[in-house]
Amino acid sequence: MDNKPTELPLVLLLFGGTGDLAKRKLYPSLFNLFKKGYLQKHFAVIGTARHPLDDEKFQEVVRQSIAKNGTEGQVKEFAAHFRYSSHDVTDLKDYGKLKNMLAKLDKEFDAGGNRIFYMSVAPRFFGQIAQAIKSEGLMSDTGYNRLMVEKPFGTSYKTAEELQNQLESGFSDDQIFRIDHYLGKEMVQNIPAVRFGNPILDATWNKNYIKNVQVTLAEQLGVEERAGYYNTAGALLDMIQNHAFQIVGWLAMEKPSSFSDTDIRAAKNTVFSKLKMYDEREVVANFVRGQYGRGREVWQKSYTEEPDVPADSKNDTYVAGRLQFENDRWTGVPFYIRTGKRLAAKQTRVDIVYKKSSFDFGKFNQDKLSEPVLSILIDPVGGINFSLNGKNVTTEFETRSDLLKWSISDQDKVETPDPYERMLHDAMNGDGSNFADWNGVSISWKFVDQIAKVWAEDKAPLEIYESATMGPVASDRLLAETGDRWIYRG
Repeated sequence: MDNKPTELPLVLLLFGGTGDLAKRKLYPSLFNLFKKGYLQKHFAVIGTARHPLDDEKFQEVVRQSIAKNGTEGQVKEFAAHFRYSSHDVTDLKDYGKLKNMLAKLDKEFDAGGNRIFYMSVAPRFFGQIAQAIKSEGLMSDTGYNRLMVEKPFGTSYKTAEELQNQLESGFSDDQIFRIDHYLGKEMVQNIPAVRFGNPILDATWNKNYIKNVQVTLAEQLGVEERAGYYNTAGALLDMIQNHAFQIVGWLAMEKPSSFSDTDIRAAKNTVFSKLKMYDEREVVANFVRGQYGRGREVWQKSYTEEPDVPADSKNDTYVAGRLQFENDRWTGVPFYIRTGKRLAAKQTRVDIVYKKSSFDFGKFNQDKLSEPVLSILIDPVGGINFSLNGKNVTTEFETRSDLLKWSISDQDKVETPDPYERMLHDAMNGDGSNFADWNGVSISWKFVDQIAKVWAEDKAPLEIYESATMGPVASDRLLAETGDRWIYRG
């Protein structure tokens, strides 16, 4: 974010204004932008939900969600910018009331005609709301109009395309901000800074020097209270189609012509267009699906023993796979991705594995040379590790692997914006570089659909893995086939 905040006038219309996401993430994030000066006097928020509520009670909901984050005066001043409207998203008559509120608040707070429409409701309503915003005249003629959409963006390529067509009936694609909160994480946003900001890395970010790339999104918890949703989505749709693909986009993209959102998206789309699409045989050869079984602790139930999970479920709680890009930069370099629940540790990270040096040290212990590894640690603790070869402290010349480490400081942790704060800020600025565009989304869905089809037809084995491990043995074999191994072992 900018060091010198510039006020960002707008009226934000939030569909789902009393929901859990709004109270846990959106209101605290907006409050942080308020305290930092990005939101000052010229903003308003309209919250909507089905049940009746007056402005004062709604403002109390907002105050309770941020009470611990500021002074009483700050909380009171911030909440005074909020209004509420009882609203049925399926009833076109209700949109007329919102149209009048938008015009009134834009004038009252001098918001410049800028409007963001944020959909924090069930995905089945996304298209209907977007069409009604257009048809019922809620869009501004004097400022910008932007639509923020929560995941999931469809459940397949077909449903995603249908949703895209509905959204585009009211908004152009550059007005649509598809939220993937992983792209708002500090260390994900550090990827382009590390890669393009250091010539030594930028020059070696290709098949000539890199052996493989690994993206790990490991979760320690099981499905918990999400069994109803998870049993229809699985790890493939919940994590791979969106989060993993978006991180891979930053890693694999060509260097953009500039750091504008248009050029960044173009660079990502160029590399995604070179992603090798797998047929049925290739899916089986390049992807592993797993499901957690019991662990050594009594409380570590198997997935099929969890409440609301069918006893015969073959749903995937673990996915590991190999992506291949058919272009000059990456031909022959596998991109390994994996995610899973009930694993040994919570860890989100990227490991760039460089090729071992071919320099001949003669009689001096050549076998001890290691593959250098650049690790970008995303969660739970941000940092960068770089394992390099150096000399061991011995009389004879002998090499060893040494680790250079950097971690986010305690002060930086305090100042690091929450992903939702960053996403809201970027949307207010019209910066789409950290949002998925339709080209990237469509390619990821086409790729994932083929995997889902093979698994739905039970043409690939379901590997059961012990809870609190790093997944099925088959995922280790996947890498071993090409002489590789997972860097992070839990």
